[in-house]
Amino acid sequence: MNDSVSAFYRRLLPEAQLRNQALQAPCPFCSRHGKQPGGMLTVHLNPDSFFHGYFCCSRHCLPGGFPLHFARASAISLAEAPGFDPDRDYFGRETDYPVTNLNQELAGFTDKLTGEALDFFHRASVAAETLAELQVGYNGRYLVYPYMQANGNCYAARCVHPERPEDFFWHGDERFATEPFRLFNVPEIEHCENGALFLVEGEHNLLPLKQLNLPGIAVPTAADLEHLDPQRLSWIRTIFLWVNHSAESEAMARNFATRTGYKVRIVRWPEQATRNSSIYQLAVASGPQFQRQVFTLIKQARSFSPFATPAGEFQGFHERLLQESGKAYANLTSGFARMDEALAGIHGINIMGGTPKAGKSAFFIQIASDMALRKIPVLYYDFENGRQKIYLRILSRLSRLAIDQLKSAALTIDEQKRLAQAEQMLRAMLNWLRVINDRQLSPETMRRHIDFLRHETNSPYTVVVIDSLHKLPFKDISQQRSGIDGWLRQLEAIRDDLGAAFLVISELERSPDGQFDRQPHLGSFKGSGDIGYSADNAMVFLTKWDPFVDTTPAHRQNELWLVASREQSPGLVASYRLDYPYWGFREED
Repeated sequence: MNDSVSAFYRRLLPEAQLRNQALQAPCPFCSRHGKQPGGMLTVHLNPDSFFHGYFCCSRHCLPGGFPLHFARASAISLAEAPGFDPDRDYFGRETDYPVTNLNQELAGFTDKLTGEALDFFHRASVAAETLAELQVGYNGRYLVYPYMQANGNCYAARCVHPERPEDFFWHGDERFATEPFRLFNVPEIEHCENGALFLVEGEHNLLPLKQLNLPGIAVPTAADLEHLDPQRLSWIRTIFLWVNHSAESEAMARNFATRTGYKVRIVRWPEQATRNSSIYQLAVASGPQFQRQVFTLIKQARSFSPFATPAGEFQGFHERLLQESGKAYANLTSGFARMDEALAGIHGINIMGGTPKAGKSAFFIQIASDMALRKIPVLYYDFENGRQKIYLRILSRLSRLAIDQLKSAALTIDEQKRLAQAEQMLRAMLNWLRVINDRQLSPETMRRHIDFLRHETNSPYTVVVIDSLHKLPFKDISQQRSGIDGWLRQLEAIRDDLGAAFLVISELERSPDGQFDRQPHLGSFKGSGDIGYSADNAMVFLTKWDPFVDTTPAHRQNELWLVASREQSPGLVASYRLDYPYWGFREED
């Protein structure tokens, strides 16, 4: 074992024996602290453990700790210990402590810790040596927990009724009963410099852990975590935060972890644990199994991290893979065979640009309504036509009646039947198709809409149509380009977080002569340099007819080009002939 921590202990404990990744040697500190020789010192040297380098004495002759604490206890230069930083500033060293303290009184309180008061701790298998190490006492009615300070003296003690923890009072200097000093076993922080430390709720909950030779500190209640300055724990590498099993305590723990950072690992209670459980109660109920349970929970403790756990990450990947292998994912198609072949279905962010009056809206309305008829949830964000026009165009296409006919009362019996059937289809379709004209739309609102529609339709996927990208709301018209790029970043996040697919209409850029390029390319898109980076598929919908020439609408034909794609090959997708006057298109070879 050639790491610096192991080498440090092997050098200072030459007679130690290495067994199961732990050094064991006669404790060199027992005689210095008034204990009879015979204590066994154990140093944990598993490099993969959070407690690598932690030492403790079987007789609790001094508190356990990490290499810097061992160097101080051995009266050697701290510079010899791994992890020493000569420029390190320690929290609380600047405090001016009073001359008067409670050190003498504590001896009287510890002498009274007998009978039922001592049995309170014995029920949790806490031995007398552990109680003596923390100088826990009794005043005849209340357990006395001395709040030692960084200088090794006690100026205030919290007196708690053993059976009613809400019944307590502070004894001693009231200045040291205030929020900044409400931290039990403060010297342990320095003992565990560069190592791991438990932070628990309630002094009595710390004692069973100390009995297992685990280092720790305690706050009186979880509410006191709000006033604990994370700077006090700045030189602790890992904090195991374990509070009572209640909603309030767990919320306080998450808040503290958020303020402190990713060194915090919250210990989570087992699913079968009853609400309001505490560490003390677990120790009483578990008996000899308590140690095994504690170390199991330590292994399961997760850091308060911005990342998913590796197990959770794989589970999410595997579940998404199974979804994408399923029927619901395969059904995300446009209804146009050549388009679906070229894009491999409607997935990711698909941006389509086109010239004015090319039929971009009608093209996407047709795709959206066909998908909704197949019970695929679709959100259609419309900033161009209005809800009424969209429904009229859908109804015209479904009934094979022109919009003028839909508004006419003079329909034949056959036309009335077609209209009735189309209205029935539209009514059913609207369970799956939602048209939104919200001019104050935000990414957060879009997320809520997607969540709602997925829940309402019990579908794992949602298709989002945006008509158009350049009319999405943003703060300042003078900042249109940055606003569009900002929306594209949000669409990427929604795609990745919620698995939504997008069909987005974009405008095309005019050349200096005011014309549009007849050869489509990625630079054809207007107002955003990020379309090429954000779009999974970038398409251009080009007219093959001249809007200034009196072309018969039924003969108008467009071409759809795939100009850039992450997965597919660019090129001509297909030709689409206008299905006049029914507001649709027919795909042609």
